[in-house]
Amino acid sequence: MGLLEIAAVSFGLICVWQTVKENVWCWVTGSISNILFSVAFFQSKLYSDVGLQIVYILLNAYGWYEWKYGGKNKTELPISTTAPRWWAIFALISIASIALMGTALHNLTDTDVAYWDATTTVLSLVAQFMLTKKLIENWWIWITVNMLYIGIYFYKGLYLTSAQQIVYIVLSMMGYLAWRKTLRTYATVS
Repeated sequence: MGLLEIAAVSFGLICVWQTVKENVWCWVTGSISNILFSVAFFQSKLYSDVGLQIVYILLNAYGWYEWKYGGKNKTELPISTTAPRWWAIFALISIASIALMGTALHNLTDTDVAYWDATTTVLSLVAQFMLTKKLIENWWIWITVNMLYIGIYFYKGLYLTSAQQIVYIVLSMMGYLAWRKTLRTYATVS
């Protein structure tokens, strides 16, 4: 554990706390964390996680815009639920992507956690996309991903990052409860 990992974890925790609070600045602090983590993951040979951090940075720009202007008439985007057809789309894309990415990582890199790395990467992308759309179920996907990451990061010697996932799980539970309360308020007002 070095200063790089400490800084990445710190910005990551701030980002998730801001996300729980629906603070649009979560996208900026998230990008800082992503830049720092991309270096740490490269050093740990978690190559799909490096790519994931780069995609996160792009999704962060999109998320910033969506949260500020993605609602009706370019207003703030409200929290909503995921339509059943989107669940089917997410499932099909996830299964195919995990199989393809896992096989590619296994055959083309020196990683020893190819399919685990692929699984967490793909599910993270699904959760992050859902987050940009303020779909409340993103929190459940994040909880699943973070549980998987605890083992991967511990195995790779990223102990602080592994411990961070426990905090992320707690924050994700808090996020779900806070967003559910807000969603119920929207439903009452509408």
